[in-house]
Order: sequence, then C-alpha cells, then structure tokens
Amino acid sequence: MQEMSLFWLRVAAFLYSAGLLYVADFLLRRSSVLYRPAIAAFSVASVFHFVAIVERSIANGHLAAQDFHQTVTLLALVLAIVFLVINWIYDFSSLGLIAFPLVTFLTLFGAASKSLGPWPTSGLRDAGLLVHVLLNIAGFTCTLFMALASTFYLVQERHLKTKQPSTFFQRLPPLHTLDQLASRAMIAGFVFTTIGVIGGSAWAYMESGTRWIGEGKVHISLFTWCFYLAVVYLRTNAGWRGRRAAFLAFYVLLFSTLTWVSHIGLRPLLAK
Repeated sequence: MQEMSLFWLRVAAFLYSAGLLYVADFLLRRSSVLYRPAIAAFSVASVFHFVAIVERSIANGHLAAQDFHQTVTLLALVLAIVFLVINWIYDFSSLGLIAFPLVTFLTLFGAASKSLGPWPTSGLRDAGLLVHVLLNIAGFTCTLFMALASTFYLVQERHLKTKQPSTFFQRLPPLHTLDQLASRAMIAGFVFTTIGVIGGSAWAYMESGTRWIGEGKVHISLFTWCFYLAVVYLRTNAGWRGRRAAFLAFYVLLFSTLTWVSHIGLRPLLAK
C-alpha cells in the first residue's frame, strides 16, 4: 500500500504541475486561456493527493504526518483544498498564481523524497550540484538586472519630475521600457530560482538525507523563494508598478544576496 500511496502522490504532482503552464503563460502573455484546464487538473490532483495520504495513513496505522516529508505533503493538500474552496466561493482565480507553484513545489518535494536514494556515482553528484549552482547564478543575474532596471526607473522618474535637461538622462530608455525590462527579468529570475530550489532540495536530500532541513541557510533560501513568489504576484496581478515595484526589486536582490552568502559552503564541495 505504501507503493500505491507514492504512485498516487506522483500522479497528483504531475497534475498539479499543469498549473505551472498557466502561470508561465500568464506571466509571459497575460493570458488566462490555460486557467480552466489548469484548475480542472488541480482539482483532480487534489483527489489523488487525498487518496495517497489516506492510503499511507491506513498503512501506518495513524495520520501520515510523522516526519518532515509527510508533514509537507499534508500541508500541500490542505493548501490545495483551501485554495479550491476560496476559488469556488469568491472566484479568486488570481490566487492561483501563488497556489499553483506553491502546492506543486511542496507535492513534488514530498513525492521525490521517498524515491531518492544515495548518489549512484560521484560524477552524477557533482553534475547535479553544478546544475543547481548554474541555475541559481542565472536566477541571481536576472534578479540583478531587475534591480538595475528598477534603479534606472527611479532615476529617470526623478529626472522627469524635475524637468532639468541632461544628455545622460535623455539616453535612458522610457519609463515603460524600464518597467517592462524589470518585469521580464523578474519572470526569468523567478523561473530559474524555482528550478534551482527544487533541484537543490533533491540534491541535498540525496547528499545528507533530512539533516539539511534544519540548517539556517535552507530557511533563508525558502524565505527568499516565497518572497520572490509574492513579488511576482504583486507585479503581475495586483498591479504594482513604478516606485513600489522598484523597491520590491531591491528587497528581492537583498534576500538573494543573503542566500548566496549563506551558501558559501558550497565552494569546498565543488573543489572536491
């Protein structure tokens, strides 16, 4: 029954991931065409998710919430149900921009953790770490460009308000262009960061089991990702533009920098 529980959980994770296609399409094209298929897949996924937890609970003789991975899996189901209820009562479809990635990430983590074992070869281990580092470098680079575009936005905005002629400011792109550049850099940075967090979690589990969960640098990484997710929602759906969005970009860059500083310990591993 444990094997069937894991199977249903993987099916749920696969169906949940359909919501990521909607989020990507919405961020890139501001289109809601994929929302109905995404919410339908999300609803079916929650049923398989519920079945997986029930089967695991029956097999264990108690509620499947006895370790970190089981608790994360249960949390994902609770979040999925709460989102579906809120969406059904209030037609709050925009909340899916947060619910879809968050529930998918938590479910994937719970589904993958039960099937990951030790590294088969050291080469695969090093390759996995390298991919994780490269993804985070790409995410940090995009975040840096987002912050730079936001900086020039504030500078250009101040210049336009003062109405003082200057050759340097005249060479800056228009405010709309700078805001669009910051938005696109944010989307790319969030995508790279999300994939990097998922890959890093899988790598850490295969490397040291569950010991990494209690580390402070992991908490900082997860907080940064959650804050990034909130910023994506505020910019794309809540209509935050201009100065507010620019200051959010600075905070994202600050948290991303703190995350990098806290993970300096990866360098000795890369040197092995």
